[in-house]
Amino acid sequence: MEGGSSTATALPAAAAAEGGHARPQTLVLLIDEPGIMRDGLCGLLESDGTIQVVAASANRRDAIEALDTVPPHVAIIDFSTDLKGGPETIAHLKQRWPAVRILVLTVRRDEQFIETALRAGADGYVLKSDSRAELFNAVHRIASGKGYISPSALDRMVTAYAQTSDRLPGRARPPGALTHREQEVIALIAKGYRTREMAQLMSLSHKTVEKHRTNLMRKLGLRSAAAVAAYAITHGFA
Repeated sequence: MEGGSSTATALPAAAAAEGGHARPQTLVLLIDEPGIMRDGLCGLLESDGTIQVVAASANRRDAIEALDTVPPHVAIIDFSTDLKGGPETIAHLKQRWPAVRILVLTVRRDEQFIETALRAGADGYVLKSDSRAELFNAVHRIASGKGYISPSALDRMVTAYAQTSDRLPGRARPPGALTHREQEVIALIAKGYRTREMAQLMSLSHKTVEKHRTNLMRKLGLRSAAAVAAYAITHGFA
């Protein structure tokens, strides 16, 4: 995502709704290589009617310039092949603009990519093979403060988790040992909620929710957020 010399492309504002009243807009920054595919994605996003692509950037430097000019609600980033540069860009943007929500749009559905994106700070993960409705849903969901992982990507995570847990002698344990609060937390994790959001919903402190998360992962023998999400789905928490 660091390569290229093109600057961020500012895009025109979306048209007002019928009757002259402006519709609520979700402002989006698109970070992807320039070309037909990016132009098509811009048009697709704005066809939703409530999404406005305010800029399209080819790399981190251009994205920073765009963010300083018009901070969006959501930044959509593609790192289909760059397992290092993509997460670094996500982490940098999250550190400098923590309020901006980040959605990864990629062809990669393997657990390593999903886990790397989430650890870097991504709020959502969608596959390029998903439908336009799925993409719109993801944008609106993370713009509202929730997390989102494409059902297609989750299916891959669940399959990988099931295959791994069946092979390993120290596989994840049944959920019977979880407290009521821990069951609430794992159910919210499966639905894409982040720690801050769970704390608000459960009227608990951020630290308390983190403690519940740590305890349930220890009890179940899970080591990653992706494994927790997969476990929750396979055991009916989602």
